[in-house]
Amino acid sequence: MDGLFRGGCGIRVSRSLREVLSGVAVVDHHAHGILREPPATLDAFRGLFSESEDPRQWPHVATAVTYRRAIRALAAQLGCEPAEDAVYAHRLATDPGAYASALLRATNTEVLLVDDGFPPAAESVNWRELGLLAGCVSRPVLRIERVAAEAGIDGVRDAVARARARGFAALKTIAAYRGGLDLDLLAAGVRDPLIAALEVNAATGDPLPVQVHTGFGDADLSLPLARPGLLKPLIERFATTPFVLLHCYPYVREAGWLAHVYPNVFFDLSLTIPHVSRPAVALAEALELAPVSKLLYASDAARTPELYFLAATWWRDALATVLPELLDDAGEAEEAARAILRENAVSLYGL
Repeated sequence: MDGLFRGGCGIRVSRSLREVLSGVAVVDHHAHGILREPPATLDAFRGLFSESEDPRQWPHVATAVTYRRAIRALAAQLGCEPAEDAVYAHRLATDPGAYASALLRATNTEVLLVDDGFPPAAESVNWRELGLLAGCVSRPVLRIERVAAEAGIDGVRDAVARARARGFAALKTIAAYRGGLDLDLLAAGVRDPLIAALEVNAATGDPLPVQVHTGFGDADLSLPLARPGLLKPLIERFATTPFVLLHCYPYVREAGWLAHVYPNVFFDLSLTIPHVSRPAVALAEALELAPVSKLLYASDAARTPELYFLAATWWRDALATVLPELLDDAGEAEEAARAILRENAVSLYGL
């Protein structure tokens, strides 16, 4: 590896590997639509970079380490002064579609798998529109709880049975937001549709991967009840179903252990990257136990296109930092990075 430079997250990265990874088109296997309207105030703009929905928290976002790094990275990409006022003004002065498209296309994304349950459809672009803005293939992910709320448990069974034929790439559950991942503590109205979905999915003989929110998110969830280890009974009961653990922070090592011992468990660091201030640390923790073939790139970007750009930038930075340290061979490090950014998702989702 020839030379070092400082990446967008302030970490030292291998120049040659980092440049290679810029050319690797990613598969973002878990993402969301973006809002049609720009943020009305600077505080609302700040709030898009936080999981807090409380406006009283948003002024504090301006002091967050990751937010300040984000402003510098965005300013460099947008060609404006490295200050939040300048970045925000540039955003407001640019057509929302053109602004979003420029940042999305800068990620070099090949495929987007888009959760159809958030943000609200009336406020955001859908999965097809997001793919057009990004200039890439896009496919929907069916959120079980959305269907259950709209059509009940029978509607869930029908939707899951037809999901693959209708073009859905995966199923998704937010049970963590509806009482947690301990099935014994879940209310029947959440547990029963989830189990019905898993049973029908497994019965197809070719089950779709099931994405599961684990770890941190907004204040609606109880973090201790969102631990990925609580999924152990489901992972064992539905042993032919691929489970993909999303986000995982601060339980990254726990998710890595599950991916280490169960062949049907995969995981990502979406939401963790781009939100944590030390993405390379999270990545190193993920790979302490888990095989490289079990870790997938994703952004979990939602509501605003900046998070797509930051996730892609900081994932590549982290991979170029961590993998040469873990793998002495430069070819092996590049192969591992390509697997995480693209190949693992292509294999898992049959893309």
